[in-house]
Amino acid sequence: MIAGVEVGLFIATLGCILANAFEVAAKAVQAQFVVQNSAEVGLERRWIPYLAILEGLGVAGLVVGLLGWPVVGLAAAVGLVVFFVGAVLAHVRAQVFHNIAFPVVFLGLAVAALGHFAWSGS
Repeated sequence: MIAGVEVGLFIATLGCILANAFEVAAKAVQAQFVVQNSAEVGLERRWIPYLAILEGLGVAGLVVGLLGWPVVGLAAAVGLVVFFVGAVLAHVRAQVFHNIAFPVVFLGLAVAALGHFAWSGS
């Protein structure tokens, strides 16, 4: 059972890395869906590159964590959890619920990555 949890958290951490890397790339090129979603939740377009940097640092930290520095992975996972709590709250505040599943899923992946690094550090 414990090995299954460890494998599941590891796979979710890889999913978190891939999903966020895609999102960073989309933010970097200011893809239409990113710009539209940002506008719907009241985020000015000028903030998108800064969000891409923060999210990209989270991705890099998770990778570094998997490569042998789990404390960096743990810190990155905490940062991504905070990032996506903010994203969910932005959707709620703006009452944009038609696509709230996306930040919720990203939050879930970040929580799983946090679980992975917390679990493997114990």
